[in-house]
Amino acid sequence: MTTLNRSAFASVRAGLVAALAATALTAFSLSALADAGKVVAKIDGQDITEGDVATAMVDLGRALQNVPEDKRKGVALQRLIEMKVLSAQAVKDGLDKSADFKARLANITSQLLTSEYVKVKVEGAVTDAELEERYKKEIAGFDPPEEIKASHILVKTEEEAKAVLEALAKGGDFAKLAGEKSQDPGSKDQGGDLGFFGKGQMVPEFEAAAFELKPGETTKTAIKTQFGYHVIRLVEKRKQPVPAFADVKDQVRELVAGEKFRATLDALKKAAKVEILDKTLEVPKAP
Repeated sequence: MTTLNRSAFASVRAGLVAALAATALTAFSLSALADAGKVVAKIDGQDITEGDVATAMVDLGRALQNVPEDKRKGVALQRLIEMKVLSAQAVKDGLDKSADFKARLANITSQLLTSEYVKVKVEGAVTDAELEERYKKEIAGFDPPEEIKASHILVKTEEEAKAVLEALAKGGDFAKLAGEKSQDPGSKDQGGDLGFFGKGQMVPEFEAAAFELKPGETTKTAIKTQFGYHVIRLVEKRKQPVPAFADVKDQVRELVAGEKFRATLDALKKAAKVEILDKTLEVPKAP
């Protein structure tokens, strides 16, 4: 990684875990619930706890989005009751004995164990000392890109833009003219101030003209873009500030955990005896 910013730390672990452990049965940490063991219902004498309901809410996910918040636990409990009575009947009917069911159960168990292993043995093994060390390593090789602070006055026609330029040439106040003339609702009340931005954040025509200016300079002609005609004034140029460790700690954690995950997975695969008997299922190696 040659540059460091708030979006530079990719969520490596998230993609890898999702690919291996995606399942409708989402793991849930009951330790976060103070009353996880509280019994909230019974079915044929079998307890349903607060933790069971919380897990059901996680599993239902999007299905609860349109349910009023104060009703979600009740809906989750009802779905849990329905699942319990149906699953109990399925066992009575011997459906849990079929080879197909056993294979699917084994697959779900593997997915949940994968998720738990990553949470406890990989993510749980990442220390703050490792994170600070990795942050310092990234900072050491970080060449901050340039960014600028600019203001603009956006008008609809070239004639209006020329009038603004003439007013500025006669000593008109840029911020006042922006408040009076600009069609950009997001900046006109701030005197046209767009704040700091780097390359790639503005439309090409605007960016090219703005980055050519020196601090205090205003474009000599209006810059036409899809939005209209812009009169641009450059306020300041600087290198992007390096984000503080606290601001990117979570992203550094994802990066480090992702690398630990990949290293752990590679080591486990290397230690295991893996035989792919159907060669048509073998994934080709990258060139």
